[in-house]
Amino acid sequence: MMRQQSLTYPQGQLEGGREAPPPAARRRSFPAGAGLVISLAVVLAAWKAIVVVRNYPAFVLPAPELVLQRLALELTSGTLRQHALITLAESLGGFGLALAVSLVLAYMLAHAPRLERILAPQLAATQAVPVVAVAPLIILWVGSDIRSKILVAALVTFFPILSSSIVALRGVPRELLEMAKISGANWHQTLWHVELPLAAPGIFGGVKAGLALATTGAVVGEFVGARDGLGALINISRGLFDTPLMFVALITLAALTLSFYLIAVALEWALVRWEQ
Repeated sequence: MMRQQSLTYPQGQLEGGREAPPPAARRRSFPAGAGLVISLAVVLAAWKAIVVVRNYPAFVLPAPELVLQRLALELTSGTLRQHALITLAESLGGFGLALAVSLVLAYMLAHAPRLERILAPQLAATQAVPVVAVAPLIILWVGSDIRSKILVAALVTFFPILSSSIVALRGVPRELLEMAKISGANWHQTLWHVELPLAAPGIFGGVKAGLALATTGAVVGEFVGARDGLGALINISRGLFDTPLMFVALITLAALTLSFYLIAVALEWALVRWEQ
């Protein structure tokens, strides 16, 4: 009696010797941006359905096609580009200032617990006061030009980067730091070759959060006192009951924030590739 031939094949191999795709490859067969496209299509369809069913006028809730037409018009005229570039400069300026100050202060506080005990209450108190309440004072002291908007954006961005950087730097194993000292490395070499590479994932967490908040700070400063920028454009459209223009400004602001986040994710992937 002939023995029945087994129909099982080695793991990762199909009938005929063909290699089966690994699980990760099968998961990646679904396009990365398909989820975003599908969710955007669902939101637009629901938006259009609400407008049609409720019969809202354009000054209450404009239809998606009306907003897209207004977006194309503002892009063609160059008005939207002008306001977006101003908000972009304010956001990047505030983020850059907050990043430089927070990284230096985080290194100091991570290596000096006594200094942290002294400064921690003051730093926590700064977060207890809403930036909307502080922005008028900053504009009064600094002026209504771009410097005050950069400072407001820096205040919003500062604490998330600082807190995540302190946690990341303190998470570096002490054994590696002691080994670096025994090997003769100075503080600069230890920071560059040991602490920063190991703390980079945690620091990038704060960087991504800070980039998302930078546009919020810039817009808050523009709300309080500005004639240019996306925040000023929202104020102008609100005063004119021009709801489509307000939607255009909000969509541009969301696209700007999303672009910042994607750039931070790309930098994290490029600089922290060793962890993957």
